[in-house]
Formats: sequence, structure tokens, C-alpha cells
Amino acid sequence: MTGPPAATPGGPAGEEPPPRSPARYGAGRASGAAGRAARVTASAVLIVLTCVLVPVALLATWVHDIALDTDRYVSTVSPLAREPAIQDAAVHRITEAVGAKVNGPQAAADIGTWLQSHGLPPRAADAVKALGPQIDSAVEQAVTRAATRVVDSKAFETVWTTANRAAHQAVVHALTGEGRGAFEVKGGTVTLDIGTAVERVKKDLVDAGISPAAKIPDVNKQLVLFQSDQLAKARKGAHLLDVIGNWFPVLVVVLGTAGVLLARHRRRALARTALGAAFACLVVAIGLVVARHYYLDHLPPEVQSRAAAAAVFDTLLRFLKVSLRTAVVLGVVVALGAYLIGPGRLPVVVRGACDRTADSAAQWAAGYHITTGRAGTWTQAHRRSLTLVALLVVALVFTLWNHPTVLTVLLLVLVLLGVLAVLALLAASGRTTGPTPPPATGPPTGDGGGA
Repeated sequence: MTGPPAATPGGPAGEEPPPRSPARYGAGRASGAAGRAARVTASAVLIVLTCVLVPVALLATWVHDIALDTDRYVSTVSPLAREPAIQDAAVHRITEAVGAKVNGPQAAADIGTWLQSHGLPPRAADAVKALGPQIDSAVEQAVTRAATRVVDSKAFETVWTTANRAAHQAVVHALTGEGRGAFEVKGGTVTLDIGTAVERVKKDLVDAGISPAAKIPDVNKQLVLFQSDQLAKARKGAHLLDVIGNWFPVLVVVLGTAGVLLARHRRRALARTALGAAFACLVVAIGLVVARHYYLDHLPPEVQSRAAAAAVFDTLLRFLKVSLRTAVVLGVVVALGAYLIGPGRLPVVVRGACDRTADSAAQWAAGYHITTGRAGTWTQAHRRSLTLVALLVVALVFTLWNHPTVLTVLLLVLVLLGVLAVLALLAASGRTTGPTPPPATGPPTGDGGGA
């Protein structure tokens, strides 16, 4: 006797399930393929944007933290007061300013005429009138010596620092508008008013016995530091970078993270993003070198000293160059780390050698009854999580570090390697001294044998 036919998943008892529609199956596959293609495309676009925007984010940070931060700006330009090229240019400009209205031949002619009117023989008066060039030379030497003393003294450093600090708002206007104060920007020319130093030199000349120096009239006392026709064009872009400077780096990190998470092979995507960003920063760094040579080779006549212009250019861009080098090194380090955790032959060999070395050290320590106890066992059980925590902590420290450098990156890498080495040793000790498995038991044996 047989029961009723069993029901099938496809329908009532005894009926075959309806066949799946080929159209619906094909539509499902097409939809899945389209979704994967969209993810891959979005990941590629985000990664490319990240690589391009990393150097832009560094530029935005430089504009915000250097050009718009008074203390950091002053600390950046203060060493220029001791720069030989700047000092030579200042001495030359002060000498020109002080001696601009000193006319040796005219002064000698006036003295000779006055002496002749008081009975000096004509030949002697002519000899006095011929001393004009010597008067010019003597005055110039005296002015140069006085200017050199002023520039070499602490007073010039104080004047330089005070003028830059008081006029820092003009540096902001150098990128966003017209300048004002001692540090002035008009069009594409950046100048510094050295009137205080000129007045100090005039006082020293009067104290040295050159009383006519007190009657030197006011003249142009501007020292041209920088001149570029592109400065005005860069103001709009610099203002935009200033506005988004606080959030732009965060946005770039978010874009890069999203691009890596959307990728099918995230480890490869991370390595490519890091190398792409490093390459972009390297291109910008090379561009700065080319721009420096181009600028110095096309200096306008308003710039009195090529060496001084080079010193100002290098000083103002020093931190940007350091940031670019740091980004390049960081990108290479991240890409190398992503490669070493992968399944490649070399990474597997390196990781295996490290584990074998840790195991050998743990076995040697166990031979001398040196163990880590439960700490080693716990580390072995949670090694992956502890490694991830160490990576996150190092990344957080780097993020919060104020203006990291290449040395910062190398230091953090060494710290991370040290932490990973300690974790490897603890895990190896846990494997060596872990709980001993119970002995295997065979089948029970009886006293009485066979059938």
C-alpha cells in the first residue's frame, strides 16, 4: 500500500516545478554584471581623483598653515634676516637710499667756491672742486660700513621680524588682494619697507661726524623681494584654497577610502592609490624645481638681487617641499606594506621567515623556562585584531602629528615594525607553551580473546 505522492517544492503533489524563465535569469545576471561594472568604474574614478587631489590638498594646507598663520609665517621668514644674500641686498639698498641725494661733485664745487670767496687762491679752489669723486667714494664707504653694521646687528633681525609680524596681513593679501603695511603687494610685486633701517643708518652717520647726513631727504626705501606677473592671477585660486583648506584634506582621504572599499581587490587598490598619490606629488615637486629655475632666469629689473630672490623663494616654499617629499615616502611605504601582506611568493617567504625566527626565539626561551604564560596564548588567539589595532593607532598618530616630515614617517614605521615584532614573539611563545593536547586513546582491550 502506497501513500499519496509527496509534494514537491514546485507545486502540488505529482507536479514538476515550473521552469525558471531564461529571460529573468539573463536579466539577473545582466543586473549583477552592471552593478559590478558600476562599482569598478566608481572605484577607478575615486582613486584617480584621490591621486590628483593629494598634492592639491598639500598646497591648500600650505596656504592655510604657512601664509595665513602669523606665528608659523614669522618663524619661516625670520631666518632670512641672517641669510647672506638678503643681508647683502639690504646693505646695497640702504646704501642707495641713504646716498641717493649726496652729490659729491656739487658739494666739492660749493666748498671750493665758498673757500675762494674767503681768499683761497683759484688754483687751490680748483683742486678742492676736483675732489668730488673722492667725496662720493668716502661717503659711499662710510654709508656702506654703517649699513653693514646695522644689518649684521641684532637690531636688523628685530626690525625684520617685527616688520613681518606686524605686516603679516599683507602676506594674506599677497594671495587674496592688495597688500598694505611695511610688507606691500602691488600687482605682482612684493616689497618690504626698510625705512626704519635707513633712519638707523642716517643716525649712525650723524653720530660718526657726517652731519650732512641729517639733511638727507626721504627717498624710496622699498626693497623688492619678489615679482611675478602670475601673482594676481593666482589670488582667486589661493582664496578658494584658503576657504576649503580645513576640509579639503579630509575630503581627499574620504574619497580615497571609498575608492579602495569599492574595489574588487582592495589590497591592490590600496597599493595603487598610494603609488599614484606618491607619483603625483613627485610630479608637483619636480614642477616646483622647474618653476624655480624659470623664475630666477627671468627676473624682472625691479628685483635687485638674484640670490635674495632665490632665498625668499626657497624659504617660503620649504614646508611645501617637505610635505611633498613626505607624501612620496608615505605612499611608497603604504604600497610596500600592502604588497607584503599579499599572497605573492616573496611576501609569503618573508612572513614565513619572520614566523620561523619568532618560533626559534620562543623555543630557545622555553628551554630556559622563559615563557609569556596566558599573555602569549591570548596574543596568539587575537594576533590579527591586535595587528589591525596597531596599524590604526599608528595611522591616527600620523594624522594628528603637526606637520609630519619624512623622518616622522620613518620613525612611525620603525615603531610599527617593533610592535609587530613583539606581537610575533608573544604569539610564538603562546604556540610553544600552549595547552598540551590529551594523548590519543586506542580501542579498549579485553582479557578474553576471540570467539
